[in-house]
Formats: sequence, structure tokens, C-alpha cells
Amino acid sequence: MKDILEYTSYRQYIADYYAERKAKSAFSWQEFASLAGFSSSIFLKYVSEGRYNLGEATAVRVATAMKLADYECDFFVELVKFDHAKTDAEKKAAYGKMISIAEAHKAKVLEGDSFRFFSDWKNPVIRELAPAMPGAKPLALAHACREKITAAEVSETLNFLVKAGLLQKDDAGNYTQTEKSVTTGPMEVTPVAVRGMHRQMGEFALDAIEGVPQAERHFSGVTLGVTHEAYNEIVQEIAECRKRVIAIATRDSAVDEVYRLNMQFFPMTNIKGLKK
Repeated sequence: MKDILEYTSYRQYIADYYAERKAKSAFSWQEFASLAGFSSSIFLKYVSEGRYNLGEATAVRVATAMKLADYECDFFVELVKFDHAKTDAEKKAAYGKMISIAEAHKAKVLEGDSFRFFSDWKNPVIRELAPAMPGAKPLALAHACREKITAAEVSETLNFLVKAGLLQKDDAGNYTQTEKSVTTGPMEVTPVAVRGMHRQMGEFALDAIEGVPQAERHFSGVTLGVTHEAYNEIVQEIAECRKRVIAIATRDSAVDEVYRLNMQFFPMTNIKGLKK
């Protein structure tokens, strides 16, 4: 089975651990539960299936039963915290610790780079800005951003983008993009970071209403009554529109400014809730 540091779900790790032990011996869920100090023979089976949860204390017991020691035990506990976190802030904190544990032991957490990229507005903005300003030093890049950012933060962001393979730096100190666009893809953890970025960009959009001349920004909106079928069709239309916008933006290698496009379509009522 995979190393513990490659997992983002503690339930999957428990299931894989059991399957591996079962394939090699007469290992049972009852024996597994007993090793972890549970009276119910099927408790851990139900945990792996998502019916029951582990707490922080019981997570340590299960980790010990699986012979996870030191940083592996710590990582397993953070997996449990991540799974049970009620807010995005709690999830980000737990996942951040998972990444730190993995990096300290020369391992790479699945989705780690993607999670970090979408956790902060600085990453996508600097990724677009640096190639548009050849030879520019971090301080110049910082001054070019409308939102407050220091030269040190720019340097840290550039180092991360190069390390993650999202930018390339030549001998002259110029940056180029390895890919024209970056998307989340079908991942388990990254959406937590993406929701945080949506909040950041939403706040910047509010500031832009007053802080950016009208000739340099475009805001429009419409309020609609729709059916569920129409909603699905509109969402698909938005997705296609987004693809067309990306195609327009990426057909020319020159960049005059870095823009953010927020496409939002959300409910203003709760009619279904009233019907219930």
C-alpha cells in the first residue's frame, strides 16, 4: 500500500491497511478493533465506510494499532482533523500541518502544490505578472500589484511557482509560464483552497467598484427566476463562456495588465426550504 504521507483520507488509509493485512493473513475487523481498544468488532469497518468517525484520542489509538509511529502518527491525526473540520479555515490549518510533516520528511503530499497555489491570490497574479515584466525585480513587481504585497512576499511566491513547475526562470532572470492556464482538475483537497481564493477575489472586486476607474473595469448583473433544468443549462453556458474567454486571453503572448474574471451565479431565495 502507499505511504501514509500520500493519503488525504484517513478512512481510505484504514481500508487499505485492512485489505493489505487481510491479503497476507487471517486478519479480521474484530482483531483490528481489539488492537485499537474498541469493544465493537465492526467499529473500524464502519469508520472506513464513513458511518462512524474517529476523535483525536481514538485516532492515536488506531494509529498505534497500525504501527504508525512518530511523524506518521502525527500525520494520521491531522488526516482525521482535516476530514472532520467544520470550516475551511480548520481544513486549511490541518492540511497545512500535513504538508509541513511531509516536507520535513522529504515527501510530497498529494495535491500539496495545487492546494498552496489556490490558497492565495498572490500566486496566480504573480504567475501572470512576472512574465509580463521581463527583468523586473521583486520590488517592481510588488509596486505593479494593486493589492498590497511586499517584495519579500513576491520573492517567496516566485520561488514557490518555480519549484512547483508553474514558472521557469532563465539565466537572465526572466520568467516564462510552463502552461498557458492552471485549473484545479478533479481533486479532493484543492476545492477548500479555491473557496478561500473566491472569497479573496470577491473582496477585491468590491474594492474595485470604487477604486478602479469605470473605463478599466466591467461589472454587470441580472436577477433571474429559473427552474432546476435551466440552472444546469446556465451553469454549462457559463463554463463554455469561461473557456472562450481563456482562449481570447491566451492567443496573444503580450500582456498589458493582469485581470481577474469572477463568474458568479448563486441563489437569492430559498423557496425549496419553505416548501419543506
